[in-house]
Amino acid sequence: MSKKDIIICRCEDVTLEDLQNLIEEGYTSFEEIKRILRVGMGPCQGNTCGQLVQRELAKFTNTPISEIETHKVRPLITGVKLKSIVEALKNES
Repeated sequence: MSKKDIIICRCEDVTLEDLQNLIEEGYTSFEEIKRILRVGMGPCQGNTCGQLVQRELAKFTNTPISEIETHKVRPLITGVKLKSIVEALKNES
């Protein structure tokens, strides 16, 4: 199986080849990789790919995985219907 067939991030369709190419370009922090490849930004919020990215960074930088910083987790944002806000305000009165 080739590196372009191994999926690291299912949510954003990022392959091992994509990740390793970026690391070889000099991007060695999770936050940098997240901003470029969008790993950890899909519906799973990095629950699937987070440790895989950390492992690849640890291997490349020859650093213990415990020393590789994880990505910042931000909650997904969903829309709120204006009708819901108006109804909530009416119920407060």
